[in-house]
Amino acid sequence: MKTKLYQSLFLGITSAIAASASYALITPQNETQASMENLATTTAVIPSIYETTANFLGHTAELEQPIKPRYIEHKIKTNETLSSIFPLYNINSSTLEKITKANKIGARFADLMVNKVLIIELDDAYKLQRLVYKKDIVNTLVATRNADGFDVRMDSRPLDKHETLAQGTIKSSLSADGAKAGLSASIINKLADKIFAWDIDFNKDLQPNDKFTVIYEETSVDGKRLKTGEVLAAEFVISGKSYSAIRYKDKEGNIEYYSPQGKNVVRKVRKTFLRSPIAFARISSHFNLHRKHPVLNRIRAHKGVDYAARSGTPIKTTGDGKIIFRGRKGGYGNVVIVQHNKKYKSLYAHMSKFNGKYKLGSTVKQGAVVGYVGKTGLATGAHLHYEFLVNGVHKNPLTVKLPRTEIKEDKVFLARFKKQAQPYVDQLNQATTETAEIKVDKLLSKKTKKL
Repeated sequence: MKTKLYQSLFLGITSAIAASASYALITPQNETQASMENLATTTAVIPSIYETTANFLGHTAELEQPIKPRYIEHKIKTNETLSSIFPLYNINSSTLEKITKANKIGARFADLMVNKVLIIELDDAYKLQRLVYKKDIVNTLVATRNADGFDVRMDSRPLDKHETLAQGTIKSSLSADGAKAGLSASIINKLADKIFAWDIDFNKDLQPNDKFTVIYEETSVDGKRLKTGEVLAAEFVISGKSYSAIRYKDKEGNIEYYSPQGKNVVRKVRKTFLRSPIAFARISSHFNLHRKHPVLNRIRAHKGVDYAARSGTPIKTTGDGKIIFRGRKGGYGNVVIVQHNKKYKSLYAHMSKFNGKYKLGSTVKQGAVVGYVGKTGLATGAHLHYEFLVNGVHKNPLTVKLPRTEIKEDKVFLARFKKQAQPYVDQLNQATTETAEIKVDKLLSKKTKKL
């Protein structure tokens, strides 16, 4: 008789649950998708029929099975917040308030990013016990239930900041070969735009088999690079000639790059003028006083250098100065002319537009963007025409000797610089020597094989 009673009760509960599910399935079609998700989630967390029956009959000793905590991985969708996610798992609004108001860190749970994952831990009563949100590779938000509410903390993985040395050989370009050597885009840009821009024209000087060595700061987490920092030292060997730069920070915190030129001479890398107003652009026409003009089809002196680049590419002034012309100038199209003290002038032509920040008479600093590449005036395609004048005479911008600063007599500076720079000079020398030895070993190996 008791067995039949149990069977009746079991069937009754089963029927009730089935009826509830059937009713849910015939929800009108105009119900929102959110309702369907709530329904799916609710059914997912309903205790099993086996457990419900056992508890209802009070026969836990016969039928009880331990219910393990549930771990839910929720992938965050567009516009989702904790207030829209919690109802999906029957977590009440008071829990949300306890987490976000636990402390200042709790409020950071309001910043959820699409496609990241929330770890939701529920106990056997489907009550939230722990919430974990990995904000990024370093920081993870964790909320853990306590007697009064929640402890909320930010767990941060330890960062490893160290120095890294990279070496490479030019095969196609600094961008491509630098990336192969492990250099980030920011490091490559610093080398071209800020450190060697005065000595090396990366548009024309680099040749196949030229070498580079770079020592730079790197921050990693668990062996994975997080970001790169400052370039500490670097060397380019171009057609057998070495160009080096060592970072130096003085007592006042000023940072500059210098190149050791001997026992008692240090040369400041930064010059009065940049070699090129555009980095990584192709030279489409050289300085030539007897060139045939591509549009006029007659001999006409080409008193500058043309850099082929996409329309809209920023054009940087190569030195400090004052804008003495800004406007339309015949076949040059849109032009900016900068006066650099009494001796030097630079001209930038065929611009698509000017930088509105600078007007006629404006003072500009070296590297300031004065306009953008275009094809105004007599131009067959988008490019920058760049001219450089010394005492009113046009000079080849690629070969003209540019002024620079050498430090010879300041013994205090030399002593401090050497102390800070020597370890990097030694590393650069050692790297160059090891590369040469490897090259010799390979050469000898090839000769041995032939014998």
